[in-house]
Amino acid sequence: MKELFDDVSFKCSKLVTKNYSTSFSLAVYMLSPSIRDAIYSIYGFVRFADEIVDTFHGYNKEDLITEFEEEYYKALERGISLNPILNSFQQTVKQYNISDDLVQAFLRSMKLDLIKSDYHSKEEYDAYIYGSADVVGLMCLKVFVAGDDKRYEQLKDEAMRLGSAFQKVNFLRDLKDDNLVLNRNYFPGVDLNSFDEKAKTQIINEIEEDFRVAYEGIVKLPIEAKFGVYTAFVYYKKLLKKLENTPCSEIGSSRIRVSNYSKAGLLAKSFVSYKLKLV
Repeated sequence: MKELFDDVSFKCSKLVTKNYSTSFSLAVYMLSPSIRDAIYSIYGFVRFADEIVDTFHGYNKEDLITEFEEEYYKALERGISLNPILNSFQQTVKQYNISDDLVQAFLRSMKLDLIKSDYHSKEEYDAYIYGSADVVGLMCLKVFVAGDDKRYEQLKDEAMRLGSAFQKVNFLRDLKDDNLVLNRNYFPGVDLNSFDEKAKTQIINEIEEDFRVAYEGIVKLPIEAKFGVYTAFVYYKKLLKKLENTPCSEIGSSRIRVSNYSKAGLLAKSFVSYKLKLV
């Protein structure tokens, strides 16, 4: 009963999403039921790859990410994998015609985290963000437009800018762990050991511009996706505002979060805006 195994596989991807990110899980729940499983499967795939390079200390990360990639391509060829995360993802890739260049760009950025700790130019920074975040937005967009290539091309730039905004917020939020634990600095020209308001303001302004452009795409999304994506947009905007109001010293020494209570309030506010057709 392959159907039962596939169902279990997608439920595993959903479980990964719920356990690793309550905010993203909430946003996915706001999507139409017809596309939730596909988005869960994308998140499961990218989360496992990210965990390999970020948290599996004491293990051979190079071997793990290589094996993960090899097993993915075996799953894609065979149409099945005993790894439920790869099994669900390969089905989504085929169903929604997610191009291999997106998957490869993502895996390249993940592998960079194993060998590169500093990004000295905007070109390096942009290339990493494209692979680690923009292409994830494009994978999700493939699902949202359900094969409508014309709509995909129309919304492609905005989807990438939303991915960029989310990733840059994550960089700012995770400044402490990236600097002190992983010894990484993604922001070119910024000394994290003397991180100041000027540097923070410059980064925030860049993110705000990404959000501005991304919003123009959100309002054009199909009805099945619009509210869920808007929910994630509102959450990350709130997190960015909290980071903006947090002293640099605190960002560099602790992980800033939005409370569950605040998330519930944001969801209610988003729902009202959506129902009033303000989005």
